[in-house]
Amino acid sequence: MRIALKLEYDGSRYAGWQYQRHSPSVQEAVERALAFVAAAPVRVVAAGRTDAGVHALEQIVHFDTDARRPARAWVQGTNTRLPDDVRVLWARPVADDFHAQRSALARWYRYRICNRPVAPALGRTQLTWCHRPLDEDRMRRAAAHLIGEHDFSSFRGPYCQSKSPCRRVYLLEVGRQGDEVFIDIVANAFLHNMVRNIAGVLMAVGSGKRPVDWPAEVLAARDRRAGGVTAPPNGLYFAGIWYPEKFGLPRQPIFARLPQDIKRVEEERDFVPDAG
Repeated sequence: MRIALKLEYDGSRYAGWQYQRHSPSVQEAVERALAFVAAAPVRVVAAGRTDAGVHALEQIVHFDTDARRPARAWVQGTNTRLPDDVRVLWARPVADDFHAQRSALARWYRYRICNRPVAPALGRTQLTWCHRPLDEDRMRRAAAHLIGEHDFSSFRGPYCQSKSPCRRVYLLEVGRQGDEVFIDIVANAFLHNMVRNIAGVLMAVGSGKRPVDWPAEVLAARDRRAGGVTAPPNGLYFAGIWYPEKFGLPRQPIFARLPQDIKRVEEERDFVPDAG
């Protein structure tokens, strides 16, 4: 049978989601814990790969197993074997045609910035610090240039393995809560380092270093050299995944705010798998 899990994790001490031969990975920790509960080796498939230092509020994985266990055993039993910075939040059986990565219609990332003159003492591995004042209204207006379907070559990391640089951004919002500025971005899929590169561009606009229209220039260049710095990984969170309703998995409220008709978007199958 096929089982889906929702995970959250602090990626600070990991080399990323994907298994690494010489460095600790979240995937390795999860598979080792699941193997204990299943009493057999387990291989998981994740909705998206996160890089070193990147966190997850919602990472969905699936795995196939002959072991018959109640949902609470997959949750509680696995959590007893996981390190404290990785947790299973729920487990449930899913249809055999469910695929954590390929069935996803959209993904949501959040980027968090501590914006004040003094660096944070708390949560310093979960936030990016920017001491220069950020104008979130300028960032919001700048972000509007990146909504829609575009060639995001200028926001693509040098090690990206995706065949196409085109992605469809459904939502890109900037907000502030006290000293924290956050960037929410929902797209059909993401290029490697795409969110961190977008965050770096928006922070440059918010600090006044660049004009509000600069993201449009960067996008049109289709050249990573035009895009400025890559924002640090510690402020980045894989926050949610949107699956077709037929699979019966919970959806984050942000997906209800997408400016597309839900049924039409669900019927579109021209999306590409997440590149990490």
